[in-house]
Amino acid sequence: MSMLSGVKHIILVLSGKGGVGKSTVSTQLALAMKEAGFKVGLLDVDLCGPSVPYLLQLEGKDVHQCPEGWVPVYADPDQRLAVMSIGFLLKDRDDSVVWRGPKKNAIIKQFLSDVYWQDIDFLIIDTPPGTSDEHITVMENLKDLPCDGALLVTTSQAVSVEDCMKELSFCKKANIPVLGVLENLSGFVCPVCSECTNIFSSGGGKSLADLTNVPFLGRLPIDPSLGECGEKGKSCISVNPNSPAAKVFQDLVQTISEKSKVSSVPAQ
Repeated sequence: MSMLSGVKHIILVLSGKGGVGKSTVSTQLALAMKEAGFKVGLLDVDLCGPSVPYLLQLEGKDVHQCPEGWVPVYADPDQRLAVMSIGFLLKDRDDSVVWRGPKKNAIIKQFLSDVYWQDIDFLIIDTPPGTSDEHITVMENLKDLPCDGALLVTTSQAVSVEDCMKELSFCKKANIPVLGVLENLSGFVCPVCSECTNIFSSGGGKSLADLTNVPFLGRLPIDPSLGECGEKGKSCISVNPNSPAAKVFQDLVQTISEKSKVSSVPAQ
Protein backbone atom coordinates (compact mmCIF):
# COMPACT_ATOMS: atom_id res chain seq x y z
CA MET A 1 0.00 0.00 0.00
CA SER A 2 3.05 2.30 -0.12
CA MET A 3 1.86 3.71 -3.45
CA LEU A 4 -0.99 5.46 -1.59
CA SER A 5 1.28 6.95 1.05
CA GLY A 6 1.41 10.22 -0.89
CA VAL A 7 -2.40 10.44 -1.17
CA LYS A 8 -3.66 12.89 1.43
CA HIS A 9 -7.42 12.33 1.11
CA ILE A 10 -9.67 9.69 -0.47
CA ILE A 11 -13.26 10.25 -1.65
CA LEU A 12 -15.57 7.41 -2.74
CA VAL A 13 -18.36 8.09 -5.23
CA LEU A 14 -21.17 5.55 -4.79
CA SER A 15 -24.60 4.89 -6.25
CA GLY A 16 -27.24 2.33 -5.46
CA LYS A 17 -28.06 1.69 -9.13
CA GLY A 18 -26.64 2.33 -12.56
CA GLY A 19 -27.65 5.14 -14.88
CA VAL A 20 -27.76 7.90 -12.28
CA GLY A 21 -24.73 9.78 -13.64
CA LYS A 22 -22.19 8.66 -11.05
CA SER A 23 -19.23 8.68 -13.46
CA THR A 24 -20.19 12.12 -14.77
CA VAL A 25 -20.27 13.39 -11.20
CA SER A 26 -16.89 11.75 -10.49
CA THR A 27 -15.20 13.27 -13.54
CA GLN A 28 -16.73 16.72 -13.10
CA LEU A 29 -15.77 16.71 -9.42
CA ALA A 30 -12.20 15.74 -10.31
CA LEU A 31 -12.03 18.51 -12.93
CA ALA A 32 -13.54 21.04 -10.51
CA MET A 33 -10.99 20.17 -7.83
CA LYS A 34 -8.18 20.49 -10.37
CA GLU A 35 -9.55 23.91 -11.38
CA ALA A 36 -9.45 24.87 -7.69
CA GLY A 37 -5.73 24.15 -7.60
CA PHE A 38 -5.65 20.67 -6.09
CA LYS A 39 -3.66 17.75 -7.44
CA VAL A 40 -6.20 15.02 -8.06
CA GLY A 41 -6.24 11.33 -8.90
CA LEU A 42 -9.30 9.63 -10.39
CA LEU A 43 -9.50 5.85 -10.08
CA ASP A 44 -12.20 4.10 -12.11
CA VAL A 45 -13.01 0.72 -10.56
CA ASP A 46 -16.23 0.23 -12.52
CA LEU A 47 -14.61 -2.67 -14.36
CA CYS A 48 -17.57 -3.68 -16.52
CA GLY A 49 -18.50 -0.14 -17.52
CA PRO A 50 -15.31 1.97 -17.50
CA SER A 51 -16.61 5.27 -18.85
CA VAL A 52 -14.06 7.64 -17.28
CA PRO A 53 -11.57 7.47 -20.22
CA TYR A 54 -14.40 8.44 -22.60
CA LEU A 55 -15.68 11.24 -20.38
CA LEU A 56 -12.19 12.75 -20.10
CA GLN A 57 -11.34 12.23 -23.79
CA LEU A 58 -8.48 9.90 -22.88
CA GLU A 59 -9.48 6.82 -24.88
CA GLY A 60 -6.54 5.21 -26.64
CA LYS A 61 -4.00 6.39 -24.06
CA ASP A 62 -1.55 3.81 -22.73
CA VAL A 63 -0.52 3.01 -19.18
CA HIS A 64 3.26 2.81 -18.84
CA GLN A 65 5.50 1.11 -16.32
CA CYS A 66 8.16 2.82 -14.24
CA PRO A 67 10.41 1.37 -11.51
CA GLU A 68 7.80 2.37 -8.90
CA GLY A 69 4.82 0.78 -10.69
CA TRP A 70 2.11 1.81 -13.16
CA VAL A 71 2.16 5.43 -14.30
CA PRO A 72 -1.39 6.81 -14.49
CA VAL A 73 -2.63 8.67 -17.55
CA TYR A 74 -2.54 12.44 -17.11
CA ALA A 75 -5.45 14.52 -18.39
CA ASP A 76 -3.52 17.81 -18.50
CA PRO A 77 0.00 18.99 -19.39
CA ASP A 78 0.65 20.14 -15.79
CA GLN A 79 -0.09 16.63 -14.50
CA ARG A 80 -2.61 17.86 -11.94
CA LEU A 81 -5.21 15.22 -12.85
CA ALA A 82 -4.03 11.60 -12.94
CA VAL A 83 -6.40 8.86 -14.13
CA MET A 84 -6.40 5.06 -13.95
CA SER A 85 -9.04 2.78 -15.48
CA ILE A 86 -9.36 -0.73 -16.83
CA GLY A 87 -10.36 1.02 -20.05
CA PHE A 88 -6.69 1.88 -20.67
CA LEU A 89 -5.77 -1.81 -20.52
CA LEU A 90 -8.32 -3.09 -23.05
CA LYS A 91 -7.27 -3.60 -26.66
CA ASP A 92 -10.55 -2.19 -27.96
CA ARG A 93 -13.07 0.15 -26.33
CA ASP A 94 -15.86 -2.31 -27.22
CA ASP A 95 -14.19 -5.25 -25.47
CA SER A 96 -16.26 -6.59 -22.60
CA VAL A 97 -14.75 -7.50 -19.25
CA VAL A 98 -16.07 -11.02 -18.59
CA TRP A 99 -14.37 -11.81 -15.30
CA ARG A 100 -15.38 -13.67 -12.18
CA GLY A 101 -15.05 -12.12 -8.75
CA PRO A 102 -11.48 -13.22 -7.90
CA LYS A 103 -10.02 -11.67 -11.05
CA LYS A 104 -11.95 -8.45 -10.49
CA ASN A 105 -10.73 -8.27 -6.92
CA ALA A 106 -7.15 -8.89 -8.04
CA ILE A 107 -7.12 -6.01 -10.53
CA ILE A 108 -8.67 -3.62 -8.00
CA LYS A 109 -6.00 -4.57 -5.45
CA GLN A 110 -3.40 -3.92 -8.14
CA PHE A 111 -4.91 -0.52 -8.91
CA LEU A 112 -4.70 0.35 -5.22
CA SER A 113 -1.18 -0.98 -4.67
CA ASP A 114 0.74 -0.60 -7.95
CA VAL A 115 -0.29 2.79 -9.38
CA TYR A 116 2.34 5.47 -8.84
CA TRP A 117 0.09 8.39 -7.89
CA GLN A 118 2.95 10.35 -6.34
CA ASP A 119 1.86 13.23 -4.08
CA ILE A 120 -1.79 14.15 -4.68
CA ASP A 121 -4.30 16.00 -2.52
CA PHE A 122 -7.35 13.88 -3.35
CA LEU A 123 -7.95 10.44 -4.84
CA ILE A 124 -11.52 10.13 -6.12
CA ILE A 125 -12.64 6.53 -6.58
CA ASP A 126 -15.50 5.97 -9.04
CA THR A 127 -17.10 2.69 -7.98
CA PRO A 128 -19.57 0.42 -9.80
CA PRO A 129 -23.24 0.64 -8.79
CA GLY A 130 -24.52 -1.49 -5.94
CA THR A 131 -22.77 -3.13 -2.99
CA SER A 132 -20.70 -5.84 -4.62
CA ASP A 133 -17.34 -7.59 -4.28
CA GLU A 134 -15.60 -4.56 -5.77
CA HIS A 135 -16.77 -2.30 -2.94
CA ILE A 136 -15.66 -4.76 -0.28
CA THR A 137 -12.24 -5.11 -1.93
CA VAL A 138 -11.80 -1.35 -2.05
CA MET A 139 -12.71 -0.93 1.60
CA GLU A 140 -10.48 -3.82 2.73
CA ASN A 141 -7.54 -2.15 1.02
CA LEU A 142 -8.35 1.32 2.39
CA LYS A 143 -9.04 0.37 5.99
CA ASP A 144 -5.74 1.83 7.23
CA LEU A 145 -5.81 4.88 4.94
CA PRO A 146 -7.39 8.35 5.27
CA CYS A 147 -10.80 7.84 3.58
CA ASP A 148 -12.68 11.10 4.08
CA GLY A 149 -15.99 9.53 3.14
CA ALA A 150 -18.50 8.71 0.45
CA LEU A 151 -20.48 10.91 -1.89
CA LEU A 152 -23.76 9.19 -2.79
CA VAL A 153 -25.39 9.93 -6.15
CA THR A 154 -29.09 9.30 -6.77
CA THR A 155 -31.88 10.56 -8.97
CA SER A 156 -35.15 11.74 -7.51
CA GLN A 157 -37.19 8.70 -8.60
CA ALA A 158 -38.37 6.36 -5.86
CA VAL A 159 -36.57 3.29 -7.25
CA SER A 160 -33.23 5.13 -7.22
CA VAL A 161 -33.82 6.54 -3.75
CA GLU A 162 -34.61 3.04 -2.44
CA ASP A 163 -31.35 1.68 -3.88
CA CYS A 164 -29.44 4.66 -2.46
CA MET A 165 -30.84 3.78 0.95
CA LYS A 166 -29.16 0.37 0.59
CA GLU A 167 -25.91 2.17 -0.24
CA LEU A 168 -26.23 4.19 2.95
CA SER A 169 -26.70 0.93 4.85
CA PHE A 170 -23.52 -0.42 3.23
CA CYS A 171 -21.59 2.66 4.33
CA LYS A 172 -22.81 2.20 7.89
CA LYS A 173 -21.80 -1.48 7.96
CA ALA A 174 -18.41 -0.69 6.43
CA ASN A 175 -17.82 2.29 8.74
CA ILE A 176 -17.54 4.70 5.82
CA PRO A 177 -18.34 8.33 6.69
CA VAL A 178 -21.01 9.78 4.40
CA LEU A 179 -20.18 13.21 2.98
CA GLY A 180 -23.71 13.59 1.69
CA VAL A 181 -26.29 12.85 -0.99
CA LEU A 182 -26.30 14.50 -4.41
CA GLU A 183 -29.53 14.45 -6.44
CA ASN A 184 -28.75 14.19 -10.17
CA LEU A 185 -31.02 14.58 -13.21
CA SER A 186 -33.32 16.79 -11.15
CA GLY A 187 -35.32 18.84 -13.63
CA PHE A 188 -34.41 20.02 -17.13
CA VAL A 189 -32.69 23.35 -17.86
CA CYS A 190 -33.92 24.88 -21.12
CA PRO A 191 -30.92 25.88 -23.26
CA VAL A 192 -32.83 28.94 -24.52
CA CYS A 193 -34.47 30.51 -21.47
CA SER A 194 -32.57 28.63 -18.70
CA GLU A 195 -35.84 27.77 -16.94
CA CYS A 196 -35.73 24.49 -15.00
CA THR A 197 -38.70 22.14 -15.50
CA ASN A 198 -39.28 19.02 -13.40
CA ILE A 199 -39.83 16.41 -16.12
CA PHE A 200 -39.65 13.62 -13.57
CA SER A 201 -40.20 13.83 -9.83
CA SER A 202 -38.02 16.12 -7.72
CA GLY A 203 -36.80 16.18 -4.15
CA GLY A 204 -36.15 12.47 -3.62
CA GLY A 205 -32.50 12.99 -2.76
CA LYS A 206 -33.31 15.79 -0.33
CA SER A 207 -35.97 13.66 1.37
CA LEU A 208 -33.51 10.77 1.70
CA ALA A 209 -30.88 13.04 3.22
CA ASP A 210 -33.39 14.45 5.70
CA LEU A 211 -34.68 10.98 6.59
CA THR A 212 -31.21 9.55 7.23
CA ASN A 213 -29.77 12.72 8.78
CA VAL A 214 -26.92 13.12 6.29
CA PRO A 215 -25.97 16.32 4.43
CA PHE A 216 -27.77 17.17 1.20
CA LEU A 217 -25.21 18.37 -1.34
CA GLY A 218 -27.50 19.85 -3.97
CA ARG A 219 -29.44 19.12 -7.15
CA LEU A 220 -27.91 18.69 -10.60
CA PRO A 221 -30.47 19.36 -13.35
CA ILE A 222 -30.49 17.80 -16.80
CA ASP A 223 -28.43 20.47 -18.51
CA PRO A 224 -27.40 20.07 -22.18
CA SER A 225 -24.29 22.16 -21.55
CA LEU A 226 -23.20 19.80 -18.75
CA GLY A 227 -23.68 16.82 -21.06
CA GLU A 228 -21.58 18.52 -23.70
CA CYS A 229 -18.82 19.24 -21.18
CA GLY A 230 -18.95 15.61 -20.05
CA GLU A 231 -18.43 14.34 -23.57
CA LYS A 232 -15.51 16.69 -24.26
CA GLY A 233 -13.59 16.20 -21.03
CA LYS A 234 -14.11 19.81 -19.93
CA SER A 235 -15.15 21.22 -16.58
CA CYS A 236 -18.58 22.87 -16.46
CA ILE A 237 -17.07 25.40 -14.05
CA SER A 238 -14.67 26.71 -16.69
CA VAL A 239 -17.05 26.40 -19.68
CA ASN A 240 -20.26 27.69 -18.09
CA PRO A 241 -19.42 29.13 -14.64
CA ASN A 242 -22.88 30.63 -14.08
CA SER A 243 -24.81 27.41 -14.69
CA PRO A 244 -26.64 25.56 -11.89
CA ALA A 245 -24.28 22.60 -12.33
CA ALA A 246 -21.20 24.80 -11.92
CA LYS A 247 -22.63 26.21 -8.68
CA VAL A 248 -23.21 22.67 -7.34
CA PHE A 249 -19.64 21.57 -8.10
CA GLN A 250 -18.18 24.78 -6.68
CA ASP A 251 -20.08 24.13 -3.46
CA LEU A 252 -18.94 20.49 -3.49
CA VAL A 253 -15.28 21.50 -3.75
CA GLN A 254 -15.73 23.96 -0.89
CA THR A 255 -17.54 21.39 1.28
CA ILE A 256 -14.91 18.70 0.70
CA SER A 257 -11.95 21.04 1.18
CA GLU A 258 -13.42 22.44 4.41
CA LYS A 259 -14.14 18.97 5.78
CA SER A 260 -10.64 17.83 4.83
CA LYS A 261 -9.10 21.04 6.18
CA VAL A 262 -7.26 21.64 2.91
CA SER A 263 -6.99 25.04 1.30
CA SER A 264 -7.28 25.29 -2.46
CA VAL A 265 -5.06 27.50 -4.58
CA PRO A 266 -6.41 28.40 -8.03
CA ALA A 267 -4.27 26.90 -10.79
CA GLN A 268 -2.22 29.40 -12.74
